[in-house]
Amino acid sequence: MNYRMMGKFISRILMVEAVFMIPALLISIFHEESEAVFGFLTGMVITVVTSALLYLICRKAKKGFYAREGLVCVGASWVVMSLLGCLPFYFSGEIPSLVDALFETVSGAIEGAMNCFFETVSGFTTTGASILSEVEPLSMGNLYWRSFTHWLGGMGVLVFVLAIGRGREKSDGYTMHLLRAESPGPKVEKLVPKMKDSAKLLYFIYFFLTILNVVFLLIGGMPLFDSLCTAFGTAGTGGFGVKNDSIAGYSPYLQNVCTVFMLLFGVNFSCYYMLAIRQVKNVFKDEELRFYLGTALASIVLIAWNVRGLYRTVGETVRHAAFQVASIMTTTGFATTDFDLWPSFSRAILLGLMIVGACAGSTGGGFKCGRTLLLIKSLRRNVRQILHPQKVQVVRVNGEMVTEKVLDNTNAYLAAYAFIIVFSFIVISIDGFSPMTNFSAVLACFNNIGPGLESVGPTCNFGDYGLLSKLLLIVDMLAGRLEIFPILILFSRSTWTGR
Repeated sequence: MNYRMMGKFISRILMVEAVFMIPALLISIFHEESEAVFGFLTGMVITVVTSALLYLICRKAKKGFYAREGLVCVGASWVVMSLLGCLPFYFSGEIPSLVDALFETVSGAIEGAMNCFFETVSGFTTTGASILSEVEPLSMGNLYWRSFTHWLGGMGVLVFVLAIGRGREKSDGYTMHLLRAESPGPKVEKLVPKMKDSAKLLYFIYFFLTILNVVFLLIGGMPLFDSLCTAFGTAGTGGFGVKNDSIAGYSPYLQNVCTVFMLLFGVNFSCYYMLAIRQVKNVFKDEELRFYLGTALASIVLIAWNVRGLYRTVGETVRHAAFQVASIMTTTGFATTDFDLWPSFSRAILLGLMIVGACAGSTGGGFKCGRTLLLIKSLRRNVRQILHPQKVQVVRVNGEMVTEKVLDNTNAYLAAYAFIIVFSFIVISIDGFSPMTNFSAVLACFNNIGPGLESVGPTCNFGDYGLLSKLLLIVDMLAGRLEIFPILILFSRSTWTGR
């Protein structure tokens, strides 16, 4: 295990994190928020010192870097980044519980530490689950940082570091391992010959769509600060808002803009690359994209029909149905209405969408449409093999044969996915909430959605859960954002013993 190389890379990530705290610090200074200024200055100093010490210790690292190091580096860096990212909340005194602050940025003294951590992990993992009953009392600087953690975590801070790092011809080896470990989906492919250039291209698309989102929000009359924070939450599919009622208080136009951009950020970013190089036909032939849009459209129609008596007009009904389908399926977590009051049929559809999630290669979470499509095709193949045992059956996606290795990895992911959900559901049931509350809480955190149903619904929060439950939900958020295996590898003895 090349610990020095991993430490050197984590030091770079922490330095980037400290730099990204500067805008929030400047906002706090401009609005004369002395407590927030102290919080950000203290957090930045600790982060920079930690980064510098790591670099000094690991600066003479050897170049060997393999898949195991990539997975461990990604898992460890997200944990460390979240721990230090919650410091501004803690030192400003606005989220005095360290565990709650950590939950918000990833999603007694010991209890206090856990609460701070919960809030920060929720942000970086783009979950959007919160322990705060009200967000409007927060300072402008902390509101900005809280939302910006979504944007930074949406595409991945490691992808950003790879994109801005100095180019080296022989760096694609470790670049590929890191990008595969952090990027969501059944597999990660190069958009262009070099992985480093692929990382740059991904962030260019991400940045462009974010700016476009801000422009459309400003056209609708949303204030600049609100537009930036809302766009950060939409782009990262996170869901932290600057208002207690999320997006409900904004105009129908602004809600519709959020709906469209949530759906756009749930699309595999390779589709945008194909559009840029004018391969339009390939985009519309993409089976995952068609499955994603078809599932969203069918869900909107069914929910709009089911809740038609709850709203005054057809337009309002469709608007709320489309918004919540886009919000839940892309795992953003914004809300325009209390969907926990909807009929059971509509809530069941939303629970299903929590599991399916967005497309692979997007900023959305969940099981992913790509994996769901593979499982459906694999199940169909197995049925055909039973009927025709002598016939060779293959699984194809977009006309290309899917290898058995990819199918095996998908099945392994499904097994780990199901085990974590069941285990987490059983453990957090200790706190005495209803089964639906606990089940939706696990789905909301593990799939990086944010709000669940009943006691963790869109008008509630996770603050009443106990210390053990919050810690487990923090792990679920990290595991969901990093596609399970980087976190599992951190807890594997063979990772550290080499056996």
